[in-house]
Order: sequence, then C-alpha cells, then structure tokens
Amino acid sequence: MTREVIDYANFEAGRDVNYWELDRTLQFEVQRTYPDDEFAWAEPRLSEFGDVVGSTVADNADRIDRHEPELHTYDEEGEVRNEVEYHPTQHENERIAYEEFGLTHDAFHAPPDREEPMGLTHTLTQQTLLSYADAGFVCPVSMTNGVALVLEKFDDGPLEDYFERLTSRDADEHIEGAMFLTEKQGGSDVGTNETVAERTDDGSYRLTGEKWFCSNIDAEGALALARRPDAPDGTAGLSLFLVPRTKSNGEVNDALFRRLKDKLGTLSVPTGEIEFRGAEASLVGEPENGFRQMTAMLNFERLSNAGAAVGIMGRALLESKVQAATREAFGEPIQEKPLMRRDLVDMSVDYEAAAAFTFECAGLLDRHRREEDREAFTLMRALVPIAKQVTARMAVETASYACEILGGNGYVREHVTPRLLRDAQVLPIWEGTSNVLSLDLLRALDRENAHEALLPAIREHIDAVDHPVLADCAETVDDEFARLQEALVHLAGADTDEAQLQAKELAEYVLSLIHIS
Repeated sequence: MTREVIDYANFEAGRDVNYWELDRTLQFEVQRTYPDDEFAWAEPRLSEFGDVVGSTVADNADRIDRHEPELHTYDEEGEVRNEVEYHPTQHENERIAYEEFGLTHDAFHAPPDREEPMGLTHTLTQQTLLSYADAGFVCPVSMTNGVALVLEKFDDGPLEDYFERLTSRDADEHIEGAMFLTEKQGGSDVGTNETVAERTDDGSYRLTGEKWFCSNIDAEGALALARRPDAPDGTAGLSLFLVPRTKSNGEVNDALFRRLKDKLGTLSVPTGEIEFRGAEASLVGEPENGFRQMTAMLNFERLSNAGAAVGIMGRALLESKVQAATREAFGEPIQEKPLMRRDLVDMSVDYEAAAAFTFECAGLLDRHRREEDREAFTLMRALVPIAKQVTARMAVETASYACEILGGNGYVREHVTPRLLRDAQVLPIWEGTSNVLSLDLLRALDRENAHEALLPAIREHIDAVDHPVLADCAETVDDEFARLQEALVHLAGADTDEAQLQAKELAEYVLSLIHIS
C-alpha cells in the first residue's frame, strides 16, 4: 500500500474517488485484523469496491435520499399487497453489493477463485466502505448477514432454502433479511413482547401481534420473537421464528404493513409497523430459546452499527479535509489555520480510535465463530456493547462538525454532510441505546465474568508498549488501569441502583483505557 502524501486540494468533494485508497486508517486496521492470506485476496477487491462506492453507489444514494421508498399496503381492489416501491437506483446498488461483491455471500460460501469463505471481518469492512455512501442501505445488508448467521448456527435443515437465498450471489435468487424485535408497549424491554405463536397441524406456526419498529419491512427472511401458549413470561418464554413476506404457496403472508415511519434519516431502508394476523412462520432452533438465539445476530448487528459509525466518520472527515484544502480565507487555504489544523487532528484521532476498537472487536467475533473460542466470546461480550455505544456518539459529533467546517453549504442538502448527520443520529438508537448498552456491560461482568478476560487483555496492551516516546503515556494508563480495577471491585459490592448509575461512565472508561494502550 502506498504511503504517498494525499493532496486533498486535488478533489472537489468526497465524491468520484476511491474510498478504500484514500482511507489509510481503514487499510491499516484491516491489514492488522485479517489473516494474511485473506488480506492478500481481499485487498484488490476492497480497492475495487471502494472505487464503485465512491462513484456509482454514492451518486445513487443521493438520488434515493430524495426519492425514499413508498409503501403500497393495498392493491386497486382493496386486497392487502404489502409492497414497497423503491427508486430504480436502489436495485442497482443491491446488484452491486450482493452480486458483484458478495456482501452477504463471502462469509458463508467460498467466493470466486477462493477455496474457503472469508471471515466476518471482511463483511464488516465492506459494510464500513458502503457506509461512506449510504449507512441506510447497510441496515438490510447487515441484517441479511445476521439472519444467515442465526440459521447457520441454529437451524438443522428445514430452513436451508432461506439460508441459501439469503447468502446467494445471484441477484435473481437473493432475498434480504430483517429482525423484528420492538413492540410498542416494551421497546427495549423485549421480555414484555405480546406477539403469540400458535402451532398448526403441519408443524408450522401462525403469529398474531404487532411489531412497532421494523426496518427493512418487506424482507423475505425476517426473524421475529413470539410466545407460544403456556410459555413462561419474560425473555425465557420467547421463541424465534422466521416470518417471510410471502407464504409457501406464493401468496402475501397474513400480515398488514400499516405505514412507513417518517424518519429523520436512513431513508433508503423502509422502516414501518407490522400487524401479524396469523402470519405463517417457521420455528428456528429450540422453542423458548429465542432470545438467546437472537443474540447471535444482535452481537453482529451492534458491530455493524459500529462499522457504520466508522464509515460515516470516515466520509465526514474526507469531506472536511477536501473543504479545508480547497477553501481559501484571508489569502490561504483554511487547512493552514492553526484552529482548523487542530480540529482536523482531533477528528482524525477520534476516527482512528473508532476504527481500531471496532476492528479489534471484529477479530474477536471471527475467533469465536471459527474456533468456538470461549475467551474471545467473553471478551467480545464486554467490548461489543462499548464499541457500539461510544462510536455511535462519536459519529454524530464528527458528522455535525463536518457540517460546520463546510459552513453554510454544510447545512444545505445539495451537499452530503446533512445526510451524514441525519443518518448518524440513528446509530445511538439502533440495537440498543447508550443506557441499554451500559447495562448490558454490567450483565456481562456480573453473569459471564467478562472481567476475567477483559482485565488481562488491557494488561497485555499496556505491557506491549515499548517505544520510549510512549513511556509517560503508558505509566498514566497503568495508573488508570489500577483505578479501573478498584472501580470494578467497588461496583461488585454496590447495590443495583448505584451500579446502574455508574454503568455509562464505566463503559467510557474501559474504552479510553484500551484506546490509549
């Protein structure tokens, strides 16, 4: 990889460029995280993908944002249709992602001219590059991968056709996935879900109930949680079902797409409300084990959320660098002004930290998936909620400041920065808010003893610092590490309310220690 200085004055904007080739940070983290043979195979393909995302996909994303999907619940005869109409360029982006570059294929099947599938780190890298152009489209891409992961792990054969279509490279055969968790009365309290599942004589199920926030509403391979009759209350009583948009006989499933949400951003993915009216569904895995099975997808979705944050931050930083290099004020480019240089450095440091942490977690996810590595899983359970929580907020702040650097233009929709900000704002909400994630960290520490993997990992990072320039920094981190251990001991003996009150600060503390070390 070249290390020539990039002259951002050569660009008019962060468009019609190769996002991979311009992102030295992403290149470094990917090469650090991929196995050597996988990186050698992937690098030219990532460059090719970065080029097409920086041109065709980016142009399409702007058009789609101006012509968002439309829902047609009924046909002209008043019959339920449940059809979403997309701008034609959305289908072009789908063909590029799924067929040309295998974004939902290559982690499950050997890609062309390779004997083995790639790791999920490759999938997350592609999704990060895609987020440079359209974080909304990353949502269905990610959920399709997530559903495939669940079926790969828990289905013993009956849903093989769905798995093959979810992971197909053939655009005509490919279907998308989704995850319908949220119900109006519960939100993040999934245990209060009221959707019920009745078994039929042929062994299939019929779901009845409402789902309140369904992104990629028209997915053909959606997962939903529901409660069978006489199942226990709470999450322990939930089972997991695959609910297609169309039934096995080809008719529209017995559900009603009531409306699409009028969202602030991520307009390329339709999010709406579904009323199941005896919808045909298939049980996934063991009954009353649905929430645990769903977490296999949830961990990947949270990392995808962090990858989307990295992509948005990378694009916002690129737009800012181009603006600073090409905008003159008082006789010279504004990148020469001390305040602007400091701002760009601060944004760059945040971006590098977000990328490093996210791809460290991606490596753990691959270790666990490929080797059933228990230590990797335990460490992942502690770090993934932190990665999702903190990078989401960093993306909002970075996108907001990119608007400021562009001045008045940064607030005008002809430029990409307002969309980056609108899209970034959903990241702290998707897959769990900051409070929910902080509490999840406490659960990982309490129920799964995640600290037993976390503390040695931090110690290892600190001990690996051997450059004399970093000696003072390493000493500071070592002191703070001691305080973190004291804090964990204190929280272990604290009552529930006190522990929860400090949970968010604990998550940010862990992140800062790992970043510095």
